[in-house]
Amino acid sequence: LATGAKAASKGKVVIATVKGDVHDIGKNIVAVVLQCNGYEVVDLGVMVHCDTILQTAVDENADIVGLSGLITPSLDEMVFVAKEMQQRRLERPLLIGGATTSRQHTAVKIAPAYDRSTVHVADASRVIDVVSGLLNPDRRTELDRANRADQAALREQYAKRRAKPLRSYAEAQADRFQDDWTAADLPAPAFLGPRRLDPIPLDDVTPFIDWTFFFAAWEIKGRFPAVLDHPAYGEQARSLHADGTALLQRVVDERRLTIRAVFGFWPALSDGDDIVVFEPGATADGGAERLRLPMLRQQDPQPKGRAHRSLADFVAPLGSGRLDHIGAFAVTAGLGADTLAAEYEGDHDDYHAIMVQALADRLAEAAAEYLHAEARRQWGYAAGERLTQDDLLRERYRGIRPAFGYPACPDHSGKFALWDLLEPGSIGMGLTESGAMTPAASVSGLYLAHPEAHYFSVGRIGADQVERYARRKGFTIAEVERWLRPLLA
Repeated sequence: LATGAKAASKGKVVIATVKGDVHDIGKNIVAVVLQCNGYEVVDLGVMVHCDTILQTAVDENADIVGLSGLITPSLDEMVFVAKEMQQRRLERPLLIGGATTSRQHTAVKIAPAYDRSTVHVADASRVIDVVSGLLNPDRRTELDRANRADQAALREQYAKRRAKPLRSYAEAQADRFQDDWTAADLPAPAFLGPRRLDPIPLDDVTPFIDWTFFFAAWEIKGRFPAVLDHPAYGEQARSLHADGTALLQRVVDERRLTIRAVFGFWPALSDGDDIVVFEPGATADGGAERLRLPMLRQQDPQPKGRAHRSLADFVAPLGSGRLDHIGAFAVTAGLGADTLAAEYEGDHDDYHAIMVQALADRLAEAAAEYLHAEARRQWGYAAGERLTQDDLLRERYRGIRPAFGYPACPDHSGKFALWDLLEPGSIGMGLTESGAMTPAASVSGLYLAHPEAHYFSVGRIGADQVERYARRKGFTIAEVERWLRPLLA
């Protein structure tokens, strides 16, 4: 039987989520698609060390190596793996995938480190065409040539964008968002310090689910519920939604997943581009400093009339004569997800095993939205808030909940300070060395209540800001560059 199975195989692929990263929904979908199309897959799971990936590729005589990752530090790890493949002369095609990966990053950073075919795979729908082409003697040369030409063009485009001048950090700071802090509405929250919610009832959270991103996990694009009537894939979307809601009902009825959260409020003021968090008892003049949260500022030239923003701008500054506050939160819906997924895997039901993970992710985001609504009420400025589901999905409310690792505060290392503040270990959450949260279906971040607070992208930053940011964080410049590699100009 083993010989027959080997003869029927179209090829063997070793895939893994790289060291420090715990996200694997996309990887798992790719694995299933490959297996359903006649390929052998050795799936090493998550947080896999480079040596394990490469030694397995050798031991299994794999035809292709595939790397996946979600958080930005994974991008550097992929470059490291590519360099090791070059050093060890593995001579196998390398596939790159995951939410934060891109054709550009693959072309600019990964492909130059490895002289064999290095291909970015945007989603599972493309993987069969790519793998079959790379393993087909008649097609591989043309595919490799076209891929290298595309990557050369992307590197040229990147070089031109990189050459565009930035504002100096001093100029960007001078052009910050300004407010009349003497008249600003700075409500005081109902309590200070952290508060645990353990557990949050599943029934309270499910109305906050945004099904649009559930479909996105399965690479079906379109807003819910309109996607259900899409002329091309509406039938598929309806079937997926029916299966998802049925699984959700089981999760709720049997309490198969547990949602826990910790959130709280602290006195805070801004000091330059730092948000200074104080112990309770602080005044407008400051107080006992708990910690600092250094923030980054936009340096790309902004349209006329738009400030170069930093999240610190939305917190009252020292010397304003006013005391402000910030909130922070961490919530997980992943407790129990691995066990339930393993049950489906034991029944050889990969479809529902992956669906458990996708649903847990949606519940985590829904719980974060539920918790933000509670935080707004506790902060006192949204006591009479009456929002529809569409209002919530379109964020038609005051305040934001920026997350470390996302565009407005893209440094994942900020989560370590957040963990010091909230101590989410008490609800079963942890952090990997790269700042990935465990369980994977988890969300964390800050709460800012300023009426003008909104999301934005920091974008490219210059060496002058990197140097100052490293000093403010107590990091070396090399450490900062590792955390902020995609932003460096």
